[in-house]
Amino acid sequence: MARIQIPIDALTSRLNLGSRFEGVRSQSLSTRFANLRPISEFLNLSRLSKPANFGEVQNRVNYNLGYFSSNYVAVGIMLLIYSLLTNLTLLFDIIFVGLGLFAIKKLDGRDLELGFARATTSQLYTGLFVIAVPLFIWANPISSALWLVGATGVSIFGHASFMDKPIDTAFSEEAV
Repeated sequence: MARIQIPIDALTSRLNLGSRFEGVRSQSLSTRFANLRPISEFLNLSRLSKPANFGEVQNRVNYNLGYFSSNYVAVGIMLLIYSLLTNLTLLFDIIFVGLGLFAIKKLDGRDLELGFARATTSQLYTGLFVIAVPLFIWANPISSALWLVGATGVSIFGHASFMDKPIDTAFSEEAV
């Protein structure tokens, strides 16, 4: 049976997604958030307006995704924190796995001796896996991930499509 080949380039070339995220990988965290726009500019209600057509929506989204990119990352991080705080089982499981892996790594390959029992690192990893995986499934991470994707997408693309470009930018584009 032949595998189906999906041309990802053909799907993403129209949105220019390849070049949009190239600079994100090479930037440090401090330079990433150096161009964080002020909240008064990000939530300027006087610039909110309904776009006239889909072409204007595309222009606004392309402009605002570049201009407010750091603000949108901050919105995504805040929604991620909110989603973890509302799903405490998932948060507990993430902390439990992180601390468990850290504690096993601290043993440096030696066995854990508790006086009455001895556990190898392989047994400790297996025990961590046996406890964490059912807890992870019970925490329903797929629901949280889908909510996070939906809430982030609606928030970011809603803001980007309804926030009009600044007047000086609009005039500079007409002159060209």
